[in-house]
Amino acid sequence: MESLLTVAELGLSLLLIVLWGFISVVVFEAWRRRHSNVSVETVTTLEDPTTLKQVPCPHISDPAEKYLSLIVPAFNEEQRLPAALEETMDYLQGRASRDKSFSYEVVIVDDGSVDGTKRVAFDFVKKHTVDNIRFIPLGKNQGKGEAIRTGMMHSRGELLLMLDADGATKVTDLEKLENQIHAVAREESSIRDPALKNVAFKIGDVQVSAFGSRAHLEEKALATRKWYRNFLMKGFHLVVLLAAGSGIRDTQCGFKMFTRAAARRLFTNVHLKRWCFDVELVFLCKRFNIPMLEISVNWSEIPGSKVSLLSIPNMLWELALMSAGYRTGMWKIHHV
Repeated sequence: MESLLTVAELGLSLLLIVLWGFISVVVFEAWRRRHSNVSVETVTTLEDPTTLKQVPCPHISDPAEKYLSLIVPAFNEEQRLPAALEETMDYLQGRASRDKSFSYEVVIVDDGSVDGTKRVAFDFVKKHTVDNIRFIPLGKNQGKGEAIRTGMMHSRGELLLMLDADGATKVTDLEKLENQIHAVAREESSIRDPALKNVAFKIGDVQVSAFGSRAHLEEKALATRKWYRNFLMKGFHLVVLLAAGSGIRDTQCGFKMFTRAAARRLFTNVHLKRWCFDVELVFLCKRFNIPMLEISVNWSEIPGSKVSLLSIPNMLWELALMSAGYRTGMWKIHHV
């Protein structure tokens, strides 16, 4: 009996040591990343592949020069990027021809690709001019979150949309997010100043966020996915709920829109650089009381996804870092 107790005590002691070690590692890594919301590389100019000249690069703190910015993160997307960009440019050019007040830009951020992504992007810049399509290289791979953050911080739009390079979500669905943002922004503006209720206002000055969602497709996905993938995703959703709270059912859809004021405040504070930056955006929206809208979008599975089962542990690791960083106060909130 005594030997059994000794084994149990030894096992418990080892478990506590491992747990303490894990917590220590998480806290240390969160401390190490306390300034990760600040870019290591400062982008001041962009290359125009047509003239080979450098073009001044804007900053989110500058006044808006366009109505809409579309930020496309790309990592080894030589194969999938052309079709997505063709569809996107067809929509944007068609809308601009019908509405002369509509202006836009597409910002492609290359997250350290080693294939022909840069060549594909430059071909589109040459075809549509550097005023309409811009290319920002990160140099080395830093993660999807950092690619999107960099694009957001150097965009010119009043409304800023992030969308994946695979074209999984139809670009026309941006109008769903756009219309809802306008409705909420007008309501928010009239609450702040009732005299502005029927007066034109700048959409970019009001803080609103809209999250594209695939939650309406969940029932079908559950029926077609392997049981262990469903188990892992349900577990991940539970951890997200604990880390960021309720409010958005589908945090990971890569189709999100922000007003310029909201993007400036959110992306100045985002610390996570890879898969779970979306969850941090939800957390920050709640911290800043920025209205969050969840809107169903059309979505289809495109071959070549970078997400795998191995991504789940990395996501959980980032959520642990986020929780430790904000709960301990190591990750500061900057009110800009």
